Amino acid sequence: MEGKEGRAPRVFFYVQHLLGIGHLARASRISQALAGDGFDVTMVTGGTPVASFPGPGIRHVELPAVVAGDAGFSGLADLDGNPVDDAFKERRREMLLAAFRAAKPDVVVIEAFPFGRRQVRFELIPLLDEIAAMEKRPIVLSSLRDILQERAKPGRDEESVALVRDRFDAVLVHGDPGFARIDDSFPLAAQIADKVIYTGLVAAPPPQPAAERFDILVSAGGGAVGAALNEAAIAAARTLPQALRWCVIAGPNLPQAAFDAAVEAAPDNVSVVRFRTDFPSLLTAARLSVSQAGYNTVCDILRAGCRAVFVPFTAGGETEQTARAMRLEKRGLARVVAERALTPQSLTEAIGAALDSPAQPMPPLDLDGAARTVALLRRLVAGAAVSRLAQDSAAL
Repeated sequence: MEGKEGRAPRVFFYVQHLLGIGHLARASRISQALAGDGFDVTMVTGGTPVASFPGPGIRHVELPAVVAGDAGFSGLADLDGNPVDDAFKERRREMLLAAFRAAKPDVVVIEAFPFGRRQVRFELIPLLDEIAAMEKRPIVLSSLRDILQERAKPGRDEESVALVRDRFDAVLVHGDPGFARIDDSFPLAAQIADKVIYTGLVAAPPPQPAAERFDILVSAGGGAVGAALNEAAIAAARTLPQALRWCVIAGPNLPQAAFDAAVEAAPDNVSVVRFRTDFPSLLTAARLSVSQAGYNTVCDILRAGCRAVFVPFTAGGETEQTARAMRLEKRGLARVVAERALTPQSLTEAIGAALDSPAQPMPPLDLDGAARTVALLRRLVAGAAVSRLAQDSAAL
């Protein structure tokens, strides 16, 4: 496949992670698949740097990093915790526009926006304005997870629809419509139905066999808000049979003091680590996963066919993880402990019940979203009609 002037098609992929690393991980999986298929990929990131992301073969542009001002995502701060000012925003905006002009892409992919990441409108609206003014503009796509955060503020959904209708060619929903449809979490989905294309869930490829075996894997994603889960899991390990071998993956963003406390509190049968690149492999040999219910972790669990206990993240009014976890619980694939009800006792009871329950067969969900996204971009670059692709994907 070739882009303009016989060269490899160029993709400009923007992703802004603010608290966890899920958005960055999913975007990196897609970008790796694109690069592996011959696309020339530039990824622009604007969050805390994370080792190994976006990975080899990707041209990486790092904007001055911002993080969420708090767990409710109200406002932006720099890595020192200082609120960002207009000069900081101007510097990021100019760097983003310069990177776009240098990339000369055939396709622009913007992760989450305009359904989320309103905090970075200061740079994304100017980018979209510049694209709209071009004589020969690139294809513009929004890249979304399958379940969106519910919006409490009036008018936000209408703004998202207006931007999609005016500035985006298509919305890639990285999910299986048999599990969750955008209609379930976005009330105005019918108004953009002709632009919605389902790709399947973006899971990692089937992993290699595990090099090490743990009975129970505990993971808290990026770790920024995982201290309570780590503490409850370590306490549960002291109560449950000592023959069980545990691995607590605390996360790269867990504050150092909290990580040190977890290491100190862990009994001999519990290993506490920051990160494991072989997490998907470890799941294939584990008896149980204990985690939040982020998109990427759930994809890894579904790929491995592992039992699960979920403690969905709900701070700041977050609803997406709870919606995902409850869908899996209804299918008999998981047990759910509400974050507000998390205690060593409640987690111990859920883990014990999960270990005693028979394993359920995994549903036939499409986990090959990265490869399907590559195929969709190939067809879009070749001139395929978005409306036909949307109809085909909805029928999956």
